[in-house]
Amino acid sequence: MKMKTIQKLFLPVFLLLLITSCDVTKQTKTAINLANCEFRLVSAENINIAGIPVDAYTSVKDLGVTDFAMFMGALAQPELPLSLLLNIEVKNPNPAPAGINSLDYIIFIDDIQMLQGSYMKPITVPANSSAVIPVQIDTDLKQALKGKTMDAILNFGFNLAGVSHVPTRFKVKLKPSILVGGTSLAYPGYITVKTEFVNGTVSR
Repeated sequence: MKMKTIQKLFLPVFLLLLITSCDVTKQTKTAINLANCEFRLVSAENINIAGIPVDAYTSVKDLGVTDFAMFMGALAQPELPLSLLLNIEVKNPNPAPAGINSLDYIIFIDDIQMLQGSYMKPITVPANSSAVIPVQIDTDLKQALKGKTMDAILNFGFNLAGVSHVPTRFKVKLKPSILVGGTSLAYPGYITVKTEFVNGTVSR
């Protein structure tokens, strides 16, 4: 999302924040700086499917007989747990800190919505610096891929692990909230960031 668009979306919120309190003024400035921040996906790691660390493999052959059998056995179960850590970088180009009180997110993998949730820990991004927000994903792959064949689920899992060497497309919709004067104000609309990963690293 372009900076001018972000600032335009934030403007109605900031017009409500013209309060003279020193603390609130400081919080407002920190919140305004958030409008200039850039978000990007930097890595996906600790990818586990049914407890199998699939991101440790670079090809199907590396799975071995035991892990392959475990994977196939997991496909026969009612649920197929998927867990991974998605790291989101917030870059602050401002000469002053930028603050986020909480962060709502909707995560898509290969255009399929996996889950939505909230990161509830306050974050302060130092001036002219960056911070990484670790978002833990835990979902049922079978539920997310409901209606898909077993082969499709198997291919999705291997592709996510990077063993097929086909980039996995991640898209995250973010809605940060800011705290001003004790009141939490949500960002109007979502910021969309996306990238492609091969085995957890950014695809070039």
